[in-house]
Amino acid sequence: MTETAGWGTLDVGTIPQATVRTRVTVPLRFADGYATTARVLTFDGLVDGREHLALGLGDWEGAVRATPLVRPHSECLTGDVFGSQRCDCGPQLREAVERIAEPGGLLLYLRQEGRGIGLYAKLDAYALQEAGLDTYEANVALGRGEDERDYTPAAQMLLALGAGRIRLLSNNPDKAAQLAASGVEVTERIPTGVHVSPANLRYLATKATHTAHTLDLPGL
Repeated sequence: MTETAGWGTLDVGTIPQATVRTRVTVPLRFADGYATTARVLTFDGLVDGREHLALGLGDWEGAVRATPLVRPHSECLTGDVFGSQRCDCGPQLREAVERIAEPGGLLLYLRQEGRGIGLYAKLDAYALQEAGLDTYEANVALGRGEDERDYTPAAQMLLALGAGRIRLLSNNPDKAAQLAASGVEVTERIPTGVHVSPANLRYLATKATHTAHTLDLPGL
Protein backbone atom coordinates (compact mmCIF):
# COMPACT_ATOMS: atom_id res chain seq x y z
CA MET A 1 0.00 0.00 0.00
CA THR A 2 1.20 3.51 -0.71
CA GLU A 3 0.23 6.98 0.50
CA THR A 4 -0.36 9.71 -2.10
CA ALA A 5 -1.03 13.38 -1.46
CA GLY A 6 -4.59 13.60 -2.71
CA TRP A 7 -5.94 10.05 -2.81
CA GLY A 8 -5.33 8.55 0.62
CA THR A 9 -4.05 5.00 0.91
CA LEU A 10 -3.83 3.32 -2.49
CA ASP A 11 -2.41 0.08 -3.70
CA VAL A 12 -0.43 0.66 -6.90
CA GLY A 13 -2.59 -1.92 -8.63
CA THR A 14 -5.76 0.02 -7.79
CA ILE A 15 -4.70 3.27 -9.46
CA PRO A 16 -7.11 3.67 -12.39
CA GLN A 17 -5.68 3.32 -15.87
CA ALA A 18 -5.73 6.41 -18.06
CA THR A 19 -5.93 6.31 -21.84
CA VAL A 20 -4.69 8.67 -24.53
CA ARG A 21 -7.53 10.83 -25.82
CA THR A 22 -5.97 13.03 -28.53
CA ARG A 23 -2.56 13.41 -30.19
CA VAL A 24 -1.72 16.60 -32.05
CA THR A 25 1.52 18.13 -33.36
CA VAL A 26 2.28 21.65 -32.12
CA PRO A 27 5.29 23.73 -33.28
CA LEU A 28 6.85 25.54 -30.30
CA ARG A 29 8.84 28.77 -30.33
CA PHE A 30 10.15 30.53 -27.23
CA ALA A 31 10.92 34.20 -26.69
CA ASP A 32 14.67 33.64 -27.08
CA GLY A 33 14.12 32.07 -30.53
CA TYR A 34 14.51 28.42 -29.57
CA ALA A 35 12.07 26.30 -31.58
CA THR A 36 11.07 22.66 -31.62
CA THR A 37 8.04 20.51 -32.27
CA ALA A 38 5.96 18.74 -29.64
CA ARG A 39 3.51 15.91 -29.94
CA VAL A 40 0.85 17.04 -27.44
CA LEU A 41 -1.27 14.32 -25.85
CA THR A 42 -4.45 14.57 -23.82
CA PHE A 43 -5.93 11.84 -21.61
CA ASP A 44 -9.14 10.28 -20.38
CA GLY A 45 -9.46 8.75 -16.93
CA LEU A 46 -7.12 10.97 -14.90
CA VAL A 47 -8.07 10.66 -11.24
CA ASP A 48 -8.37 14.38 -10.52
CA GLY A 49 -10.37 15.21 -13.67
CA ARG A 50 -8.03 18.03 -14.66
CA GLU A 51 -6.78 18.75 -18.17
CA HIS A 52 -3.12 17.78 -17.83
CA LEU A 53 -0.96 17.49 -20.95
CA ALA A 54 2.01 15.40 -22.02
CA LEU A 55 4.39 16.89 -24.57
CA GLY A 56 6.42 14.33 -26.48
CA LEU A 57 9.71 15.96 -27.46
CA GLY A 58 12.39 14.71 -29.84
CA ASP A 59 12.28 10.97 -30.49
CA TRP A 60 10.05 10.51 -27.49
CA GLU A 61 8.51 7.25 -28.67
CA GLY A 62 11.95 5.69 -29.10
CA ALA A 63 12.97 7.04 -25.70
CA VAL A 64 9.88 5.56 -24.04
CA ARG A 65 11.01 2.12 -25.17
CA ALA A 66 14.19 2.69 -23.14
CA THR A 67 14.30 5.16 -20.21
CA PRO A 68 12.98 8.58 -21.25
CA LEU A 69 13.93 11.88 -19.68
CA VAL A 70 10.77 13.26 -18.05
CA ARG A 71 9.91 16.52 -16.34
CA PRO A 72 6.60 16.96 -14.50
CA HIS A 73 6.12 20.75 -14.63
CA SER A 74 3.42 22.38 -12.55
CA GLU A 75 1.50 25.14 -14.30
CA CYS A 76 2.57 28.66 -13.29
CA LEU A 77 0.70 31.37 -15.14
CA THR A 78 2.76 34.18 -13.64
CA GLY A 79 6.11 32.54 -14.40
CA ASP A 80 5.43 30.51 -17.55
CA VAL A 81 3.39 33.17 -19.38
CA PHE A 82 4.21 36.56 -17.88
CA GLY A 83 7.85 35.96 -16.97
CA SER A 84 7.50 36.63 -13.25
CA GLN A 85 10.84 36.57 -11.46
CA ARG A 86 9.30 35.72 -8.10
CA CYS A 87 9.84 32.06 -9.00
CA ASP A 88 12.01 30.03 -11.39
CA CYS A 89 9.16 28.30 -13.24
CA GLY A 90 9.44 30.04 -16.61
CA PRO A 91 13.19 29.44 -17.00
CA GLN A 92 12.79 25.84 -15.81
CA LEU A 93 10.10 25.21 -18.42
CA ARG A 94 12.23 26.68 -21.21
CA GLU A 95 15.28 24.71 -20.07
CA ALA A 96 13.34 21.46 -19.76
CA VAL A 97 11.93 21.57 -23.28
CA GLU A 98 15.40 21.85 -24.84
CA ARG A 99 17.04 19.32 -22.53
CA ILE A 100 14.30 16.75 -23.13
CA ALA A 101 14.09 17.29 -26.89
CA GLU A 102 17.75 16.36 -27.41
CA PRO A 103 17.58 12.74 -26.11
CA GLY A 104 13.81 12.44 -26.51
CA GLY A 105 11.31 12.30 -23.68
CA LEU A 106 8.24 13.80 -22.10
CA LEU A 107 7.29 17.05 -20.45
CA LEU A 108 4.15 16.70 -18.34
CA TYR A 109 2.35 20.03 -17.99
CA LEU A 110 0.29 19.64 -14.83
CA ARG A 111 -2.61 21.94 -14.04
CA GLN A 112 -1.81 22.51 -10.36
CA GLU A 113 -1.10 26.20 -10.01
CA GLY A 114 0.45 27.45 -6.80
CA ARG A 115 1.52 24.00 -5.53
CA GLY A 116 -2.06 22.89 -6.02
CA ILE A 117 -3.90 25.74 -4.27
CA GLY A 118 -4.90 27.66 -7.41
CA LEU A 119 -4.07 31.01 -8.97
CA TYR A 120 -6.03 33.35 -6.68
CA ALA A 121 -4.82 31.59 -3.54
CA LYS A 122 -1.25 31.72 -4.87
CA LEU A 123 -1.55 35.48 -5.25
CA ASP A 124 -3.02 35.69 -1.75
CA ALA A 125 0.07 33.80 -0.60
CA TYR A 126 2.27 36.30 -2.45
CA ALA A 127 0.64 39.10 -0.44
CA LEU A 128 1.49 37.26 2.78
CA GLN A 129 5.06 36.78 1.57
CA GLU A 130 5.32 40.53 1.10
CA ALA A 131 4.37 40.80 4.79
CA GLY A 132 7.29 38.54 5.74
CA LEU A 133 6.16 34.92 5.52
CA ASP A 134 8.04 32.43 3.38
CA THR A 135 6.43 30.51 0.52
CA TYR A 136 5.40 27.54 2.70
CA GLU A 137 4.32 29.58 5.72
CA ALA A 138 2.06 31.66 3.48
CA ASN A 139 0.20 28.61 2.17
CA VAL A 140 -0.34 27.34 5.72
CA ALA A 141 -1.54 30.77 6.88
CA LEU A 142 -4.24 30.52 4.22
CA GLY A 143 -5.40 27.23 5.71
CA ARG A 144 -3.85 25.18 2.91
CA GLY A 145 -1.13 22.57 2.82
CA GLU A 146 2.48 23.56 2.24
CA ASP A 147 2.32 21.62 -1.03
CA GLU A 148 -0.98 20.10 -2.19
CA ARG A 149 0.29 18.66 -5.46
CA ASP A 150 -0.54 15.04 -6.23
CA TYR A 151 1.52 13.27 -8.89
CA THR A 152 -0.87 10.31 -9.29
CA PRO A 153 -2.16 11.77 -12.60
CA ALA A 154 1.43 12.20 -13.79
CA ALA A 155 2.06 8.52 -13.09
CA GLN A 156 -1.17 7.61 -14.91
CA MET A 157 -0.03 9.59 -17.95
CA LEU A 158 3.38 7.96 -18.00
CA LEU A 159 1.99 4.46 -17.63
CA ALA A 160 -0.59 5.11 -20.37
CA LEU A 161 2.33 5.97 -22.68
CA GLY A 162 4.35 2.92 -21.68
CA ALA A 163 6.89 4.94 -19.69
CA GLY A 164 7.05 2.87 -16.53
CA ARG A 165 10.78 3.51 -16.11
CA ILE A 166 12.12 7.07 -16.37
CA ARG A 167 14.94 9.49 -15.69
CA LEU A 168 13.42 12.40 -13.78
CA LEU A 169 14.42 16.00 -14.51
CA SER A 170 13.62 17.68 -11.21
CA ASN A 171 15.12 19.23 -8.09
CA ASN A 172 12.19 18.05 -5.98
CA PRO A 173 12.58 14.72 -4.13
CA ASP A 174 8.83 14.55 -3.48
CA LYS A 175 8.15 14.13 -7.22
CA ALA A 176 10.39 11.08 -7.34
CA ALA A 177 8.84 9.62 -4.19
CA GLN A 178 5.26 10.08 -5.36
CA LEU A 179 5.92 8.69 -8.84
CA ALA A 180 7.66 5.65 -7.38
CA ALA A 181 4.74 5.11 -4.99
CA SER A 182 2.39 5.16 -7.98
CA GLY A 183 4.27 2.50 -9.93
CA VAL A 184 6.78 4.50 -12.01
CA GLU A 185 10.41 3.49 -11.52
CA VAL A 186 12.71 6.51 -11.26
CA THR A 187 16.18 5.31 -12.21
CA GLU A 188 17.86 8.69 -11.85
CA ARG A 189 16.94 12.17 -10.63
CA ILE A 190 18.67 14.88 -12.65
CA PRO A 191 18.62 18.44 -11.26
CA THR A 192 17.61 21.38 -13.41
CA GLY A 193 19.71 24.51 -13.70
CA VAL A 194 19.59 27.08 -10.92
CA HIS A 195 17.76 30.18 -12.16
CA VAL A 196 18.39 32.84 -9.53
CA SER A 197 17.19 36.44 -9.58
CA PRO A 198 17.14 39.05 -6.80
CA ALA A 199 13.37 38.54 -6.60
CA ASN A 200 13.44 34.75 -6.14
CA LEU A 201 16.55 34.09 -4.03
CA ARG A 202 14.63 33.75 -0.76
CA TYR A 203 12.04 31.53 -2.47
CA LEU A 204 14.72 29.20 -3.84
CA ALA A 205 16.63 29.14 -0.55
CA THR A 206 13.47 28.13 1.30
CA LYS A 207 12.87 25.27 -1.14
CA ALA A 208 16.45 24.07 -0.60
CA THR A 209 16.39 24.23 3.19
CA HIS A 210 12.77 23.31 3.91
CA THR A 211 12.02 20.60 1.35
CA ALA A 212 15.51 19.44 0.31
CA HIS A 213 15.33 20.65 -3.28
CA THR A 214 18.60 20.05 -5.13
CA LEU A 215 19.72 23.66 -5.52
CA ASP A 216 23.28 24.90 -5.30
CA LEU A 217 22.76 28.43 -3.99
CA PRO A 218 25.31 30.93 -2.66
CA GLY A 219 25.51 30.87 1.12
CA LEU A 220 23.83 27.46 1.55
